[in-house]
Amino acid sequence: MWWVGSSRADLRILSEEVRSIFGFAIYQAELGGKHVDAKPLKGFGGAGVLEVVAGDKGGTYRAVYAVKFRLAIYVLRVFQKKSKRGSATPQSEIEKINRRLKDAERHYKETYEKKTPQ
Repeated sequence: MWWVGSSRADLRILSEEVRSIFGFAIYQAELGGKHVDAKPLKGFGGAGVLEVVAGDKGGTYRAVYAVKFRLAIYVLRVFQKKSKRGSATPQSEIEKINRRLKDAERHYKETYEKKTPQ
């Protein structure tokens, strides 16, 4: 598993209750499974990028992670949902997740798809 950007630090500041839910969801992904509350993040082409939503008395939080890579899980973003308009993910968060997904794709190619010398 790989943490992209500030995702690990962002997770650490959340309540134990929310950290536990997100940690379990990520652990299930590492084992090849899917958390019961994990849903594909809209706009990312299917089930390769998942989102889990959890809340506590402080608010509602989201963890977004990529499962589209065969050999690794990438935690892309952990954040508090502050949007006042419905349940949609704010555009600024979508853009940040998109950038981090590109970083993950680049890292995956460099780390796991290296050409072996002949």
